[in-house]
Amino acid sequence: MAYLLLVDDDEDFANAASKVLRDAGHEVRIELDTQNALKSMEERRPELVILDVMFPEDASAGFGLARTMRHYREQLKEVPILMLTAVNVRFPFGFGARDIDENWLPVADFVEKPVDLDVLCNKVSALLEQKGSGADAAQEASQ
Repeated sequence: MAYLLLVDDDEDFANAASKVLRDAGHEVRIELDTQNALKSMEERRPELVILDVMFPEDASAGFGLARTMRHYREQLKEVPILMLTAVNVRFPFGFGARDIDENWLPVADFVEKPVDLDVLCNKVSALLEQKGSGADAAQEASQ
């Protein structure tokens, strides 16, 4: 179906999530840090990125990667980002979908951990459908 990049330092979660996504027919690559994730995306552009916020080297590295994708990498700026995080468990910020913003939190959707893997699959499917609908509409308009 789609080529997905899952970026999360929690290897157990990443493996479990990738299994469920593969069972749903997707090709999934796992990266455990944001630097390797960026290199991976430059080698092969994913159709969707599932991105954690907090990494051992930087508690907000996921935010930084999302901003880099949107503002500094032309080939990645349209790739949907599904942000997964346990930041609300660790810090009392209350991040959520209402905080999605083109500059500060430029993601397509936001899901808190622990996430039900069926919910994850449904979110991925919905985002891929939205992306496809947008591409179809743009293609029809250009004809």
